[in-house]
Amino acid sequence: MDEIKWLEVAVSTAPERLDELTAKLTAAGMSQLVIEDERDFLRFLEENRKYWDYVDQELLDRMRGVARVKFYVTDDADGRAQLEQYVRGLDCEYTVTPLADNDWAYSWQKYYKPLSIGERLYVVPEWERDQPVPQGRSPLYLNPGLTFGTGSHASTQLCLEGVEEHTRTGCAVLDLGCGSGILSIAALCLGAGGAWAVDIDPKAVDVAYENAALNGIDRDRYTVRAGGVLTDAGLLRELAGRRYDLVLANIVADVIIPLSAKVPQLLAEDGIFLCSGIIDTRAGEVEAALRRSGLTVTKRREKSGWVALEARLAK
Repeated sequence: MDEIKWLEVAVSTAPERLDELTAKLTAAGMSQLVIEDERDFLRFLEENRKYWDYVDQELLDRMRGVARVKFYVTDDADGRAQLEQYVRGLDCEYTVTPLADNDWAYSWQKYYKPLSIGERLYVVPEWERDQPVPQGRSPLYLNPGLTFGTGSHASTQLCLEGVEEHTRTGCAVLDLGCGSGILSIAALCLGAGGAWAVDIDPKAVDVAYENAALNGIDRDRYTVRAGGVLTDAGLLRELAGRRYDLVLANIVADVIIPLSAKVPQLLAEDGIFLCSGIIDTRAGEVEAALRRSGLTVTKRREKSGWVALEARLAK
């Protein structure tokens, strides 16, 4: 079968004319539209500020002044006829870029390669699972196309180094803000007896379970729940029904600070709380919060402007 090829059409306009443009394209028969608007992007950042400490400048620059609508048609006679119909009467500039179907769906895969972390871990994209694993390393298979947390970010690598150091055979692990499940699944691959994971995004549940299945981990060893321990007292009580040898939180400072007050209810007597996702300029605030919560910082890791802290219950 011949590979389907596509055309990406990007129509630029003024921000105040986006609604008018989308209405015209919809009336012309194009209902599958991608809207890129700097105002919506900045609004999204502001409304979700608690989930990050900074936004990459390159991304901000790329979105500056943007107001455009994108859609796709097949790169053939039918598609070009549709394109002519959709843009007829538009008084806006537009570009048409040929795009192979394979590029559209899979070109992002080139950015994900196997990654050695610490002394034992080897994070492998699922489509490269047939490649040999370096001797002495434990593979951790992920499908980055489904996940938000692939091991490539410095904060995740710092946390994985801590997971590797502190995972003991049969230990119990709790992953708060699990995302793709990479941290808790890594602990299970390294010999943890069981892991529990929580994320405020319900989509994370299926993603984490799918990544666990890629590693031969079933649900009798791994439990993933949707919710937040800061807002759901019932979920916190349920999780606090057992104590964990390793509690993980790769989030951001604004969440770790209030979360630290809950950790003593969850941590085993000799357990480790490992938190990451902390930009270096805010590490002092997090350390102070840990001390107020009855925890003693025992180790600090740093990489590329990010910090991970380890803490134990104060004696």
